[in-house]
Amino acid sequence: MPPPIHTSEQTITEASDCFTSSPLSMEKDPVKPVMEDSEDKRQPRKGSKLALYTFVDAFGWEIYQQYGFLNDLLPHARRLKTTFGFSSAADPSILTGRYPDQHGHWSSFYYSPETSPFKGFKYLAKLPSSIFDRWRVRHWLSKIMAKVYRYTGYFELYSVPFSKLPYFDYLEKQDYFVPGGILNTDTIFDWCVSHDIAYYCSNWRHSEEAIIEENKQQIRESNIKMNYLYLPKLDGVMHTYGTQHKKVAEKIHWLEEQVRDVYELACQHYDQVSLYVISDHGMANVSGSVDVIKQIESLGLTFGKDYVAMYDSTMARFWFKNTRAQLLIHQALEGINEGTIVSEAELRQMRVPHQDKKFGELFFLMNPGILINPSYMGLKVIPGMHGFHPDDKDSYACILSNQEIGEDINSIADIRKTMEHELNHASARTQY
Repeated sequence: MPPPIHTSEQTITEASDCFTSSPLSMEKDPVKPVMEDSEDKRQPRKGSKLALYTFVDAFGWEIYQQYGFLNDLLPHARRLKTTFGFSSAADPSILTGRYPDQHGHWSSFYYSPETSPFKGFKYLAKLPSSIFDRWRVRHWLSKIMAKVYRYTGYFELYSVPFSKLPYFDYLEKQDYFVPGGILNTDTIFDWCVSHDIAYYCSNWRHSEEAIIEENKQQIRESNIKMNYLYLPKLDGVMHTYGTQHKKVAEKIHWLEEQVRDVYELACQHYDQVSLYVISDHGMANVSGSVDVIKQIESLGLTFGKDYVAMYDSTMARFWFKNTRAQLLIHQALEGINEGTIVSEAELRQMRVPHQDKKFGELFFLMNPGILINPSYMGLKVIPGMHGFHPDDKDSYACILSNQEIGEDINSIADIRKTMEHELNHASARTQY
């Protein structure tokens, strides 16, 4: 008898407590005594069908074209357009099947001094930057703050100056891999709960090795209909080394071995396994940088009084307190040839939520391969980065599968269509 499946009454708290988005309960059947002179010759129960989705962070179309990925198992592949921005916009678009102007998630930091949880950081601004600008110190401070405020989503302070933090709020307070975690709409996990479909989602807090073993254990129990295998570390390898380093090839080869192993295990426990490998964006090699902050600060304007800015690694966003500041900053940005001001029409076309100016009044995007450095995301130039224009060839994501991929699957927001299609015939409750 398999463990019972939770219905849609499962709460976010329950899911968070066990650090998984799985609607499977952790109950186990009592152990039955075995007769001394008898042998249980029953074969393990097999599930009927499993949709196995493997998310590989930053495994873009150009990366796939160069390195390939399980070509013998995954003959079908399509290039997918990503969203403008970073993973904070892309990942919710995959899970919801909608764009940022619909689901409400775009950038981690947004202008909101009234609701800022960082008001006290103005006092920390007096502390020595030589200590508190170190990534490790900031990382542990982020962990402490997330625990104090009970944030369940991915939370990092990055390199935002302490004196600037009180102007901003942080978007991803809730884990959007848990049902109910998205601001304005549902995710595929909410959909599974509402349709009583058993699934398992990886715990992104764990190491890749632990994640793989945890997913294997769920597959062995043959109860789930969908498995979301989350493998994020390729992104970090390419940030550190760029896309051409031998360590990238080694990492992709390791990922191929792990995914093949999980797939072969799934084939032992299910009659049919649909295998998908998906990504959220690609990765570009960095060729240069510009000190945008220095150029803006040379205008003689006062941060907080005349303007507010958020300097992401590939774009700068501005809010204005007066028309003089707006004019001066606009003129200064037009003089930076390594980037361009994003027009209102293009923001609409890229589905960026911007009408309420929450994420910015003016958006300045760097040319592909050029970083803002230093930025509020980091103080050093690194070899690889994403977050450039979605039309750049290195920005495109991809979807690979052992199933045919429809011609209507052209964006990362279309991935959910394939998920619902795979699960469309899954029964509300499997009978045994």
